[in-house]
Amino acid sequence: MPETIRIAGICGSLRKGSYNAMALEAAKEAAPDGVEVDILRLNDVELYDADVEKQGWPPGVQRLREQVEPARAVLFATPEYNYSIPGVLKNAIDWLSRPTGEGPLYGKPAAMIGASTSLTGTARAQAHMRSVCFYNAMPLLASSEVLIYRASERFDETGLVDEKSLEKVAALMEAFVELIGRYPEN
Repeated sequence: MPETIRIAGICGSLRKGSYNAMALEAAKEAAPDGVEVDILRLNDVELYDADVEKQGWPPGVQRLREQVEPARAVLFATPEYNYSIPGVLKNAIDWLSRPTGEGPLYGKPAAMIGASTSLTGTARAQAHMRSVCFYNAMPLLASSEVLIYRASERFDETGLVDEKSLEKVAALMEAFVELIGRYPEN
């Protein structure tokens, strides 16, 4: 019996009714058999500080690292703030990339999705995420972008309800599992 593929789904939004958290839920639902997506929120991750790092991982950081470490891959869900990724997501990645070249993100396959109320979705944020993934030697799913634009029209209180968006999320998950299979476990 094949082992379950675990994916850490990191939500870059802190908002209670986050479209990006709901997009991760849709990805979790669309995941093929044998794939588990653990949705991780960043509400208790302390701000990165090299002096604090020298003393050890703060509790929120330790918890996040323990959740990401066993994952085979990472699915980032990012909103777009000021044409880029939110500070909370970048902060979490800064913690997860330590020590350089050895952190729990290093070398893990990655994919990204994003939801925004704008007309361009999260295209610019995802472009910035590519640089962050590159620095962490993360093989990136480049062929299946999910840019959910005008999110207020595609979600309701139950989650993602737009059929085209759901189809794109499902296609991303199929392609992501294929990418993950090309790389040995870390």
